[in-house]
Amino acid sequence: MSIAIELERVLILDASDEQFIQLRECVDASTSVASAIGRVFSIKIGTPEAIAIERRLRGYPAPRPQTHDLLAAAIQTLGAKVLRVEIHALEEGTFFANIVMQRFGESDEIALDARPSDAIALAVGLHVPLFATESVLEIASESPIVVEPPVFDTEDGEDD
Repeated sequence: MSIAIELERVLILDASDEQFIQLRECVDASTSVASAIGRVFSIKIGTPEAIAIERRLRGYPAPRPQTHDLLAAAIQTLGAKVLRVEIHALEEGTFFANIVMQRFGESDEIALDARPSDAIALAVGLHVPLFATESVLEIASESPIVVEPPVFDTEDGEDD
């Protein structure tokens, strides 16, 4: 069973090659306050993917088509549309996703294996929903990666 999730934030750390996206389970507003928060998990992604996702979220167009723009154009040119992105597995710390598409005029869905970061960048650009399986939410939110921006000591450490 797939559960709706949303991209909560993109954390780009200038001093690191490891960037993160944080995803949160979408919850029904009619649920109790305790369960209305939703489960949260983070995925480590590369810097180019983090920047691509952040640009799309902010609505900043790239000067030239990026890989995710190319994929979106290819899908449309080949007569299909992206319906959703599903994060469907978590194995040994690696997340797996599918880009779920449908050809125009057909009812069958096509699932294309993709890295979650690429799939999410595509989904953000196309404004399509994100989902995760119950098993992924359960495992990933059980011991989530705590991602906070680094704190830098601005004092010189000397006594005055």
